[in-house]
Amino acid sequence: MRFLRLFLFVQLWMVRLAAQPVGHIVFADRDIPLKQLTAKDMLSRYTLTNNSDLFITAYMDHSLFNDLHRLAPDLPTDSLFTNLKAGYQFALFIDHRPIYRSDCWTPVSAIRDTARVLRLPLLDYPHDGQNWSQWFWVRFARNGGDEALTEGAHELRLEIRSWLHMGKDTLHGALIAAGDLQVQVKRRVTVDVSKVHLSRILPYEGFGISHEPYDSAKIREMKGLIEAGVFKHISSVVVIKNGNILIEEYFNGETRDTRHDPRSVGKSFASTMMGLAIRDGYLKGVDQPLSDFYNLRSYANYVPEKDSIKLRDLLSMCSAFDGDDDDDHSPGNEENMYDKDNWVKWTLDLPLSTTRPRDRWHYFTAGAMLMGDILNSSVRGGLETYADEKFFSPLGIRDYQWQYTPQHVPNTAGGIELKALDFAKYGQLYKNGGVWRGRQILPAEWVKSTFTKYHKIPGRTDEYYGYFFWNKTYYAGGKDCETWYCAGNGGNKIYVFTNQPLVIVLTATAYGMPYAHPQEDKMMTDYILPAVLEK
Repeated sequence: MRFLRLFLFVQLWMVRLAAQPVGHIVFADRDIPLKQLTAKDMLSRYTLTNNSDLFITAYMDHSLFNDLHRLAPDLPTDSLFTNLKAGYQFALFIDHRPIYRSDCWTPVSAIRDTARVLRLPLLDYPHDGQNWSQWFWVRFARNGGDEALTEGAHELRLEIRSWLHMGKDTLHGALIAAGDLQVQVKRRVTVDVSKVHLSRILPYEGFGISHEPYDSAKIREMKGLIEAGVFKHISSVVVIKNGNILIEEYFNGETRDTRHDPRSVGKSFASTMMGLAIRDGYLKGVDQPLSDFYNLRSYANYVPEKDSIKLRDLLSMCSAFDGDDDDDHSPGNEENMYDKDNWVKWTLDLPLSTTRPRDRWHYFTAGAMLMGDILNSSVRGGLETYADEKFFSPLGIRDYQWQYTPQHVPNTAGGIELKALDFAKYGQLYKNGGVWRGRQILPAEWVKSTFTKYHKIPGRTDEYYGYFFWNKTYYAGGKDCETWYCAGNGGNKIYVFTNQPLVIVLTATAYGMPYAHPQEDKMMTDYILPAVLEK
């Protein structure tokens, strides 16, 4: 009997020794360096709001490399990351119910550097979306997390495993680390509008101060929701009515003097400069072919059809190039361009699409960049000098900053930085049919051509595209409000309304975030337009 007990004890000890130990995850409400993290910083309870920060530190008994070797013991170490897809799988449970799990793409450098400790943000409000772990939380929220985290108390559990893709199969390792957190959700915000004060409007060159009535309580409510993080990373809201400043609000440390990076809003400026260059005779017109500017036979994938691609095809986003920024697998997707030494060559080397109908709209950033290169080589003094002389100076815009291509040509794909009120000047110029302070800056016919519905946007209802301007209609306050607008990543917009005396500018820094544009649609339909429309 004694021998049997000893045998069973040894067997149990060997099983426990062979079992993979599970590490633990601790939570903190701020980014704390590992050497400074103490027990008092580790949360057992947490309040989740609209602008929360939540960081994890996962202590593991072995590295991801070791865990992947358990899954594929015959593979050399280097091939685990150079020839195969592998990383950490994160899984979130709410109230003991599995909500979302994802095989996260994990940078190799992060795995090597952290070894047996992972320090990552799940929520980092000031730096939304800048880390792969934050994108896991975004996907979790959109795939059941927001519905599960109702107001009140919940239990959150995070589990980490490894994953390895081999051939058609994805292998998953045993549990590496896990952690639990009691969460009190407080995301429902009630704004006391009596305690929210709107900014006083001050003079600005080119704009008067509007004294027209509007529903200030609705704007104060929206301002309170922005400040509470319900509407995230908004930096400015400007409303121009009948050519005068009606509303001007700034958020998140920004001011009237802040230059904003509006990303693809800058594409619309390429359209503006094209209209000026045609007016001044530097370009023949929108039907001028690419072959007038480049020897296309000297580039890769040449076919005669390339010669006949017109400027209007680039302006209206329907060129034949096999480039679609909405398709991750498209060879001309903009993400494939940015690491190249010569963006123009890369674009002109692209093949033409063999499947897409020639009149079908597709978002093609490289085509907008190409317009800048054409302008730069065509106008007197180059694009930067020409734009300052013919456009910025006449509008009284002095504080602005281009971004540049690797060849130091102004990047008309996007990113030109202006103050919010100077973006409003741009919108008002179009609202005025190209006139600014009594002077015809931009030909009225070019504004009309720009605001023409050349193509319907696939997958959207009643939305269209002109010359680097979008078109849609908002329904607010019982009215249809049609607008042409510039749009850029992060939630940057310049709205020019056709049937209302309004120009509206929204700037934001929610770059890459899926909520950026939908939240602004809600701001427009539920707050801004109902507050300022003619009664």
